[in-house]
Amino acid sequence: MTTLPRDQVRSMMGEVLAAQGKELPAEDGALLETIGFRSLDFSELALRVEDELDEELNFDAPGLRSIETVGDVLTFIDQLQQA
Repeated sequence: MTTLPRDQVRSMMGEVLAAQGKELPAEDGALLETIGFRSLDFSELALRVEDELDEELNFDAPGLRSIETVGDVLTFIDQLQQA
């Protein structure tokens, strides 16, 4: 499977937030709750990654519940791409 670099996924995450007038902080430790990144935003990001890869990412809700920071999102997407 082709994978997207972490920086590219981060850029895509910024685009999802920018579409809502929000800004992605530079720190990976930024809390999603603080920046307003919701589960729907994660779904949109995952769809963008899938479109870019032209492959489906398989993930489940319990895995999403442990995501709290920007870095967690990027790591989770990395792991999905490796699966």
